[in-house]
Amino acid sequence: MKTLRYRIGKEVKPGIVDTQGQVRDASSLVKDWDRENVTIDKLNEVKKADFESLPIVQNYDSIAPCVCKESIGKFICIGLNYSDHAEETGMKVPPEPIIFAKATSAVIGPNDDVEIPKKSVKSDWEVELGVIIGKEAKYISESESQSHIAGYCVINDLSEREFQIEHSGQWVKGKSCDTFGPIGPYLVTTDEVPDPQNLKMWLEVNGKTMQNGSTNTMVYGVNFLVSYLSQFMSLQPGDIISTGTPPGVGMGMNPQVFLKAGDVMKLGIEGLGEQTQKTIQSYCLGVLITAIM
Repeated sequence: MKTLRYRIGKEVKPGIVDTQGQVRDASSLVKDWDRENVTIDKLNEVKKADFESLPIVQNYDSIAPCVCKESIGKFICIGLNYSDHAEETGMKVPPEPIIFAKATSAVIGPNDDVEIPKKSVKSDWEVELGVIIGKEAKYISESESQSHIAGYCVINDLSEREFQIEHSGQWVKGKSCDTFGPIGPYLVTTDEVPDPQNLKMWLEVNGKTMQNGSTNTMVYGVNFLVSYLSQFMSLQPGDIISTGTPPGVGMGMNPQVFLKAGDVMKLGIEGLGEQTQKTIQSYCLGVLITAIM
């Protein structure tokens, strides 16, 4: 099953994609795709519904994040988790997963504009497989992980490399800028993704292919990561794990290439959908007022 959230004006409504690819209004089944309704039990209940009886959504303004932003308790990211990406950055594959957080305030819809932060000169892209938790996971084994996953989604783990690497401290500074967490368009349930370790993934900037990889070069796989994280913190329904990126990021190129206002990113993962974002320059209110005056 593929779920999504769509916007009509200021209202966000839950939807389901039927077998013909049409969006159906799921408001009669759930109030939203939030932490209460992305549980595995609830998703299994919804799967039994007659989707053909649900109203077809003829028009909508845009697609919202696939999970309600306010329901994402944790947005956890894994660094250097693709062997070929670690090689391009000149860094060693870590003996254990590198864990860092992305602020949930960074979350946006899959096709929303991405803001280049004030003073940024090294904003970068990263197509990643997202794992959405659907059942509390605490001290679970690797073999139990699949029974705690609601589904998967596409994530662009945008990063400001100067903030991330050249300023002292943790990576979170370069990962949490507003709009640096596009997720969706869909939450795709696990039954439609039989092998999350064999998915093609790609990203383009201005029509040029930058990343063309596969989840089969992950160092630490999905099931291992869910189990590993559960040893240090409980994972709750609605939590998201961004599992790392294949090679082709701007930081790894020679010479390095970074995003500028007006660039267009297009990215996708096999079976999970596509995203498109235009970059715009972020301005503080004071700067705008001064410019207008």
